[in-house]
Amino acid sequence: MLWETLGAARDLGRLQEVARVLMRYGFGDLVRRVGLSGALERAGRLVRSEHVAELATLTPPERVRRAFEEMGPSFVKLGQLLATRVDLFAPEWIAEFEKLQNQVPAVDFEAVRGQLEDDLGGPVDSAFAWFDETPIAAASIAQVYRARLKDGSEVAVKVRRPGIRPLVEADMRLLQRMARILESESPELRRYQPQALVRQLQASLARELDLAAECRHAERIAANLAEEAALVVPRVYWDHTCERMNVQQFIEGIPLGDQDGLRAAGADLPSLARLGARVGMKMLFEDGFFHADPHPGNVIRLEGDRLALLDFGMVGRLSEARRHQVLDLFDGLVRRDAGQVAEVMLDWAGDERVDETALQAEVDAFIDHYHGVPLGDLRLGNMLTEIAAMLREHAVVLPADLAMMVKVLVTLEGVGRRLDPGFDMASEAAPFLRRAMLSRYSPRAIARRGRRAAGDTLELLSSLPGQLRHTLRALRQGRMNVNLDVERLKAFGDQVAHSANRLTVGIVVAALIIGSSIVMTVEGGPTLLGLPVFGLLGFVGAAIGGVWLVWTIWRSGGGR
Repeated sequence: MLWETLGAARDLGRLQEVARVLMRYGFGDLVRRVGLSGALERAGRLVRSEHVAELATLTPPERVRRAFEEMGPSFVKLGQLLATRVDLFAPEWIAEFEKLQNQVPAVDFEAVRGQLEDDLGGPVDSAFAWFDETPIAAASIAQVYRARLKDGSEVAVKVRRPGIRPLVEADMRLLQRMARILESESPELRRYQPQALVRQLQASLARELDLAAECRHAERIAANLAEEAALVVPRVYWDHTCERMNVQQFIEGIPLGDQDGLRAAGADLPSLARLGARVGMKMLFEDGFFHADPHPGNVIRLEGDRLALLDFGMVGRLSEARRHQVLDLFDGLVRRDAGQVAEVMLDWAGDERVDETALQAEVDAFIDHYHGVPLGDLRLGNMLTEIAAMLREHAVVLPADLAMMVKVLVTLEGVGRRLDPGFDMASEAAPFLRRAMLSRYSPRAIARRGRRAAGDTLELLSSLPGQLRHTLRALRQGRMNVNLDVERLKAFGDQVAHSANRLTVGIVVAALIIGSSIVMTVEGGPTLLGLPVFGLLGFVGAAIGGVWLVWTIWRSGGGR
C-alpha cells in the first residue's frame, strides 16, 4: 500500500489532494491500485467522481491533461516532459500534453517581498532605481518583474514562488513511490518506465528551481554561439542573482508566435526561419548542449531581423557518443542502408528484446517510402516522428536525451514552417551533419579516440594480474559467490508469506469450530445462557478469525 510505504504523515494532505483529483477525473482504479484510496478512507475523505456526464465527453488524453493542470506545478512539468516522449506516446497524447501551460495566477507582491529582500540583503529600492510590482509573467515555478538598476540598465527580475520547493519535494516523494508500485505491479504500464521518467522529472525540476543554474546555462550557450552575430542572449547580472532569484537584461521584441506583429514590423520571415534552424542545429550537432524548450514564446525577433533566446531553465545535453549515433542514423537514411538504421535503433533499445528481423523490414519499407522524394519536400520532423512510432511499436524506449533532441527538431521545423511555408529543414540540417561527420573522422578526432582507447587498454592490462590474483585467492578460500537477482522474487516471497498467514488463520478457525462443537456436547462445567462457556468462547474466536480472514482477502482484491 502506498500510504504504508510513505511512512510519514507530512505528505498526507498532498496525498489526499492528488487522490481526489485523480478520482474526480475517473482514475479511481489507478488510485486503488497504488493504495491511495486507503489513505482517504482512513481520513474519512474518500470522494467519488461527480462529473460523470462531462467525463464521458473527454478522451483519456484530455482527462489526464486536465488532472495534471489541477494537481499543480510538478504534474504540469511532468506533462511537459511527457510531451517530449514521442517514443512512448501516440500523437494524440503528445498533442494534449503540449497544451499544458505554465501560466498561472500571479502571487501578490507582498507575499514575495520578504523573500526578495532576504535575497537582496536589504529593501528592494536598495538595489533597484525602479521596480514594477506587477509581474509581466507568472509561471508555476517563478514570476518575472520588470525593473531598472541604479546604473540605468533595464532588467527582468525572476523570483521563485515562495513555498514552491516543499511542494515539489512532497510531489517527488509521492511520484517516486507511485512509479515504483506501478512498475512492479502493472505490466501494461511497465514499458513506459515510470521510475526513469520520475528521475528525469526530478533532475529537470531541480535545475529549474535553481534560478542561478538557468543563468549559467544562458552564459554557456551564449559562449557557444558567440560567432552568430544575429543571435542575442540576455546578459546576467550576477551581483543580484542567487538560487531563488536571477536578474537578466530585459529584451523587448516580438515573439515568433506573433506572426501578425512580425509582418507589421516588416520582418523577413524566411530569414528568421533559417536563422532559428541554424542556431538550433549548431547547438545540437556541434555543441551538444541545447535550449530544450524553443517554443515561439521563448524566441523573439529584434530590430534588424535578429533573434533573442529566452528562458534557459530547460536544457538538454548530447554526448559525443550520442551525436555519433544520430549521425549514423541520418547517414543510413541518406544512403538507404536499412541495416545501419536498424543497428542504431537496436543500440538505443539497450537490453530490451526486439524482433530484429521485423524491425529491419519496417525500416526498409520506411526508407523505400521516401525514395526519390526531393530534398526540399522532405519533412525531417515527420520522419523522426515515424521512426519514434516504429520504436514505440517494438516497445523500444528512447534514451531521454535523444527523445528531447527529437522534440526540439520537430519544434524547430514546426516554427520554421509557420514562418515560411517553403522552409526546408533537411537542407538547413545538411551542412551541419556534413561538418559533424567530417569532424568525427578528422585526423585529430581519430588520434584523440586512439589515445583514449590506448589508455583504456593499458589500464586494463595493468590491472589484469591483480584481478586474476584476487579471483584465484577467492576460489582457493571458498569465497567465490554467484549472486542471482530474480526479478520480483521479493514480491513473490511476500505473497507466499501472506498466503501462508491466511492459511494458518484458516486452520486455526477450523480447529476452533471443531473443538467448540465437541465442547458443546460435553456435560458439566460453567454455562452461559444454558450453553458451555468454553464452547461459546471458541465460536466467538472462530467468528473473529473468520471475519478478519474474509476482510483481508477482500481488501487485497480477492487474494491477488
